[in-house]
Parts: sequence; structure tokens; C-alpha cells
Amino acid sequence: MTFLKRIAGATLGTLLFGSGPISSPAQAGYVLTLEEVGNDVVATGSGSIDVTGFNLVLSNVAQSFMTPSAWSVLTGATSNTDIYNTEFALNGPKSFGSGGFVSAGSGSGDIAGLQGGLLTVPLHFVSGAPLLNTSTYLNRTFDSLGVTPGTYVWTWGAGPDQKFTLVIDAFGSVLIPEPASAALLGIALAGLLLAGTIRRV
Repeated sequence: MTFLKRIAGATLGTLLFGSGPISSPAQAGYVLTLEEVGNDVVATGSGSIDVTGFNLVLSNVAQSFMTPSAWSVLTGATSNTDIYNTEFALNGPKSFGSGGFVSAGSGSGDIAGLQGGLLTVPLHFVSGAPLLNTSTYLNRTFDSLGVTPGTYVWTWGAGPDQKFTLVIDAFGSVLIPEPASAALLGIALAGLLLAGTIRRV
């Protein structure tokens, strides 16, 4: 019984405090997920972006789009933006597919994204502020957009908001679990294991 309790405790501790995708959400930065929904492709983003120390190179109006072959994707409502040059600090893949420029059919929320070596955020964005957005590519599939399913990560430092993750989800389930839900699942499983152990004694 003591041995099983130790296993349950270790399992719970790993789920709540361990490393990996179910650790602290503060380590996620900004996460954008592409999913095929019905006849469309939907982009959903959340998190934050740290632009501290980068040079503001341009402020203009931008709309949501993607160019997979040029590692560019903007998500959110058409609005004014600030664009920061991160080209020499940004580490990550130089494409997420072979597709060319495609505009989204609609978008809502805070516009944000990558344009090659540039980070785009809302006008007068405060570094570390939360971002939430979505865009829909009407009558599109991953194939017609020219995106390659997988997880793509760009970083520009070790800080919690210095990471941009793009998840192109071909299976209808997000590849990066939401931390709170994963932790609750771990608590429930550990509780069931302990209850079963006590009942047998």
C-alpha cells in the first residue's frame, strides 16, 4: 500500500510540476493552431509576445494572411499594427510549407504574427500583454494553403514570452495540451489510484 501511494504521489507531482507540455503555461509564449473545420481552415491564437529590446521599424494597417513558404502568418482583425525587426535574433524554421500568399476570409481579435524576420503586434502593444485572435480561411484545406502539418517553434530568447509556436493540426486535436486541463486529469487519476489502494486494504 505504501509503495502504491508513493507511485501515486510521484505521478501527481510529475503531472503538476514536471517539465514538458503540461508544465507552467507561462512558458508557452504565443501559440497559434491551424485546424481544418468543415470546409475551412481556422487559425486560433493565444498567449503573449515579448518585443523588449527590438527596433520598431513600421506602423501600418495589416490584415490576416499567411505565406507558408516565407514563414509568414498574421491572425486577427484588420487593424493598425507595430512591426519589430527580429531577423537576427529569431531562431526557427524558414517555412511551414510550400504555399504562397493567401488572405484570410475573416479575422477577429488582436492581430499578431510573424512576417519572416519581423514580429507584428497590435499598435502600441505593451510587451507581455495577453493576445487572443482567430482567422478563417474560407473553402480552404491544408493542401490548398500549402501548409505542412506539424509543430513549428521560433524563439528569440529564454524568456516566457519569447517563443512563437505554430501547430498545424491534421488530426482535429491540438498537439499541445492545455495545462490546466492536463493537471486536473492528473489529479483525478491519482485520486482514483489512491482510492482503489485504500479500498483493497
